[in-house]
Amino acid sequence: MSDHVRDLASLREATERLLTAAGSWNESAVQQSSRLPGWSRGHVLAHLSRNADALRNVLRGRPMYASGEIRDLDIAAGAPRPLAEHLADLRASGERFFAEAAAPADWSRTVELRNGVTDSADRVPFRRWAEVELHHVDLGTGYELEHLPADFVVREIDFLAERFGRHPQVVSTGIRTEDGRVWTTGGGKEGPVTGVGGPAAELLGWLSGRRDGSALTVEGGPLPVLPPL
Repeated sequence: MSDHVRDLASLREATERLLTAAGSWNESAVQQSSRLPGWSRGHVLAHLSRNADALRNVLRGRPMYASGEIRDLDIAAGAPRPLAEHLADLRASGERFFAEAAAPADWSRTVELRNGVTDSADRVPFRRWAEVELHHVDLGTGYELEHLPADFVVREIDFLAERFGRHPQVVSTGIRTEDGRVWTTGGGKEGPVTGVGGPAAELLGWLSGRRDGSALTVEGGPLPVLPPL
């Protein structure tokens, strides 16, 4: 089982870090482009606010989003708001999530996320933590993958390696960090085993689609192509 109490504490720290960073922007910064294609920083902040409410729904046993279309419409509608509204919404939605997580519950129960994906309830705080950390990087305001907490990076690599495990489009792949941590992933597509190594931040960037993998070392074939998350 995951340590959801520890993850909630780490999530709170990450949320405060993001709020402090965004609170230092001038008004025009929120409508500048993020690193996500077609999204402004306002889109990223609106998504994070609605994701907090969505994961609160998950903990309450409700559908994560009413529909994919409504999710997208809510993000688009929220994106143009003034910075102060974004910050207030992000803080309020985060507190709603924390309040739900503080309620007595069976953290070993299975919950349902989007598209029929299921997980253990005790992993939901980590999923929210990942949203906050990675999208903070996506804002493109100086917080980089190298700034992420080391324990988070290792656990997110573990999560993504599991996600791509036996994926029909991904060849068998061994992943190795510079300090010797090892994962295996892929294996659903025929081909020789490919070894991919490098700094943990670069490996996370490649696995999460945020870097092209050019800083990694590759053995046994070309760098595996990963499908979108």
